[in-house]
Amino acid sequence: MLSWRRILNRLRAVLRSALVTFVVLTATLWLMPGVESADIVDTLGLVLVVAGVGAVLRPLLLVGVVVLGGWGAMLLGVVAQIAVIVVALEIDPADRISGLPSLVLAAILAVVFAAIIDWMLDSGTDDTFVREAKRLMRGVRRRHARQAGGPFLTLRRPRPGDEPGLLMIQLDGLSEPVLRWAVRAGNLPTLGHWLRSGSHTMRGWHTGLPSTTPASQAGILHGATRQVPGFRWYEKDTGKLMVSNRPRDAATIEARLSDGRGLLRDGGVSIGNAFSGDATVNLLTVSHAALPGRSARGWAAFMASPYGFTRALVLGVGEVITELHQARLQRRRNLLPRVSRSGAFLALRPASMLLRDVNISLIAEQMARGAPSIYCDLVDYDEVAHHAGPARPESMRQLESLDRMLGVLARLAPEAARRYHIVVLSDHGQSQGATFRQRYGETLDELVERLSGETPPLVVSSGNLALLYLTQFPHRLGRAEIDKVHPRLVPGLAAHPGVGVVVVREEDGPVAYGTSGLHRLRDNTVEGVDPLLPYGPHARADLLRHQESAHIGDVVLISCVDPVTEEVAAFEELVGSHGGLGGWQTDAVLVHPARWPIARPELDGADAVHFQLVEWLDMLGLRTPALSADEEAAAIAAEPRLSHVRDG
Repeated sequence: MLSWRRILNRLRAVLRSALVTFVVLTATLWLMPGVESADIVDTLGLVLVVAGVGAVLRPLLLVGVVVLGGWGAMLLGVVAQIAVIVVALEIDPADRISGLPSLVLAAILAVVFAAIIDWMLDSGTDDTFVREAKRLMRGVRRRHARQAGGPFLTLRRPRPGDEPGLLMIQLDGLSEPVLRWAVRAGNLPTLGHWLRSGSHTMRGWHTGLPSTTPASQAGILHGATRQVPGFRWYEKDTGKLMVSNRPRDAATIEARLSDGRGLLRDGGVSIGNAFSGDATVNLLTVSHAALPGRSARGWAAFMASPYGFTRALVLGVGEVITELHQARLQRRRNLLPRVSRSGAFLALRPASMLLRDVNISLIAEQMARGAPSIYCDLVDYDEVAHHAGPARPESMRQLESLDRMLGVLARLAPEAARRYHIVVLSDHGQSQGATFRQRYGETLDELVERLSGETPPLVVSSGNLALLYLTQFPHRLGRAEIDKVHPRLVPGLAAHPGVGVVVVREEDGPVAYGTSGLHRLRDNTVEGVDPLLPYGPHARADLLRHQESAHIGDVVLISCVDPVTEEVAAFEELVGSHGGLGGWQTDAVLVHPARWPIARPELDGADAVHFQLVEWLDMLGLRTPALSADEEAAAIAAEPRLSHVRDG
């Protein structure tokens, strides 16, 4: 604790903080109307006042943030930074600003300036973020040591843990070809170093159909992809449209997925995922809809820190400005394909950046707590790629920022209570292309209505996959029944140039129709031109497996795919899409320690990835043997059931 290196680092941090505070206060006082004096000596005195007020108030405010949790922590986190400046200006000996409105305005300006200056000083590095995270981790570990009977106060740094742990980071929407290209280009120094040094290796895996986050996570976390036929779908038995990113629907879906034996069942932690994987701790998990509560100090620390939520809010405004500029450049250059990047996406982009930083703070806390397994989904790349394109410069910059976060986690590893092995994977890829509406001047809904008349089927789209439901019938219809109600529907869809495959059930099983032929999926018989040829060697197996999904549509559509560019025509207004087949959307990736065994030479489907991860957990000794049904029933009867932590 008293080594020269640490003393110098601490002095450097104090000097930097003092310099930033001086510059911020000088600029703020200069901009405030009616402030006549900006004397350097007075300002230096105010710097000391700010430091003293911060030293007293911030620990108290942090306690309040911890107690409030959730939304209260977010609000108090912003108020905390402003309150420190307001109090300091109020007791300023020079008394240059008076009146609460002026004090609050000056404090807000100071907080904004501080965030901008800190960002400029830290540009290209994550040193400040790492220092804050390490401070959080040491505090968590010392608290645990005290609870275990250790000394109340110690200056000794906790030693790195020896027992193994598994940290699984999902880079949402990242295809294997994009990742390989980025590594070869040298744009991802962290992943590139792991792969070039031989510590890790990279392999692709095939997602199957549907290629969506909920379906893939149902498989990866629970081994149950067939419960999820798309990103959204209709259930005839309840008359309900299910949307998998709505918390209430996600909770219903998870109840169907979970058998108590998910990937994270043995003390694992789920962070930012669609489903829990039967984790003991759930943070920002959609199916457990709530913000992290009082037990998540990583959430509280991020919200209360000057380098946390407040800084992210200010920089989020910069993200919005950057997004408007990048969208304007696409329009001026007439870059095609493209879609509108306004509306809700302007809020999604800074929100995903904020969520990334929060997630890393939550991971740091759980590493300090010694969670045996952690699974976290980082969505930055996926959100931007949907609207900019999966290989466009904006998307690649998001991927580079995620690579930096992997570097941050590697730097935090020595502070963890376990020796964590890192696995990086994606849930699906993305395929680019002009949308169906852009190409043909009408939406898929309008086409279906034109072909079917007064009572059109319900159209539910997920990227370039669409499920059609004849909602007036309580059961799934076959081709003959569909033709009786809508005789022009199936032939009209199959003949349309924007529809590549139409799948319906016939007496001898599901049949895939195209513009010039058909493919009987069950017996692999082709008549005319095989409509599955542009979709690759897995297409037949993918469609057959998809036909066995719960709540599948009466008609299943896959949009056309260009055999040269592999571009698809999404049924949603997204230039980068996923959900169906064609292009890179089914080409996911898995990066893992190079010496770890792979049980299957080819990972086909998210369920296969689930079983591979389970085998690695077994190998590390992090998974208890599964009980038989009788043993599990006896254990439940013998002991009271402990409820899982549901912090979000």
